Amino acid sequence: MDKIQTLTSENGVVVFSKSTCCLCYAVNILFQELGVEPLVHELDHDPDGWEIEKALVNQGCNSPPVPAVFIGGKLVGSTNEVMSLHLRGGLIPLLRPYQTLA
Repeated sequence: MDKIQTLTSENGVVVFSKSTCCLCYAVNILFQELGVEPLVHELDHDPDGWEIEKALVNQGCNSPPVPAVFIGGKLVGSTNEVMSLHLRGGLIPLLRPYQTLA
């Protein structure tokens, strides 16, 4: 879907989310703690949200499809993939170019 491509190519870190999703909230808090301000796109606030969600599932985000995290234009995955990457020490190097100076 064009909207996914546009948002992920124009922003370093993108989280496709739903405002009622606790896992989405947890991922967003993790990024904030790591000094990153992702673009958070709330699917339940977008008229095309259902179509975007279906497109995310087709790209490999499932069970559940949100949060869908993209870093540097590439799909990282959902909460499990993000947290596993962080525990293995691989998340911070990916986020380093997008960290804000404090």
